[in-house]
Amino acid sequence: MLIGLLQCDDVAPQLQLDHGNYPAMFAALLGGAATEQGETLQWQVWRCLDGDIPDDLEAVDAWLTTGSKFGVNDGLDWVVALEEFVRELYAAGKPLVGICFGHQLIGKALGGEVIKSPKGWGVGLSFNQITSREAWMEPWQDELDLLVSHQDQVVSLPPGGCALGGSGFCSHYLMRVGGCFLGVQGHPEFSREYSRDLMRLRREMVGDARVREGTATLTAKVDDNLMAHWMLNFMRQAMAARVR
Repeated sequence: MLIGLLQCDDVAPQLQLDHGNYPAMFAALLGGAATEQGETLQWQVWRCLDGDIPDDLEAVDAWLTTGSKFGVNDGLDWVVALEEFVRELYAAGKPLVGICFGHQLIGKALGGEVIKSPKGWGVGLSFNQITSREAWMEPWQDELDLLVSHQDQVVSLPPGGCALGGSGFCSHYLMRVGGCFLGVQGHPEFSREYSRDLMRLRREMVGDARVREGTATLTAKVDDNLMAHWMLNFMRQAMAARVR
């Protein structure tokens, strides 16, 4: 499978030496799951944050959008252009998985609503209940606990959207739109160590109390590998549906 990574941010320079940048994080996450499934992945990266928006929907088999420190409501030119590309992908039935900012981008581009949550920052590990089981959710479990770092949330689903899981903090944590788009508010590509260092870096922005709470969650089990399998399964299902 050839995956197109829509890169919407860089890891902070002071954290890259220890943790790498987003393309390496996603290659490690999904590459490991693909190996377990007997498959090899190939990657092509577009640096959307630099204005590099793809001009060919069919350049890859499936698309993946990273998180970002920027917001979908910031009005940045490259975000507006990427929204249009997302709408084109959806019209064509092309598979797309959105992570955090990418999840919110799907919601906003297709007619949902994204706001800065009055609940404040979500950091550390988030604990979520799956409310709707789908065929690509294999191996199955009814919980999905992933690392997070976000203020914005999808609060209204776009037409054709279905909430698949969430929590009291974020009700639309996992969503599917139609048969080809999947969005998750969490960061399956994050490691515990990166989450800890990111919270420390953003302590002044996030607040001491929330950082302490988030750090305390890092001893719990993280469902990063499970989500990687679900993402690949979803991409394959969407690809198969498109060619029928």
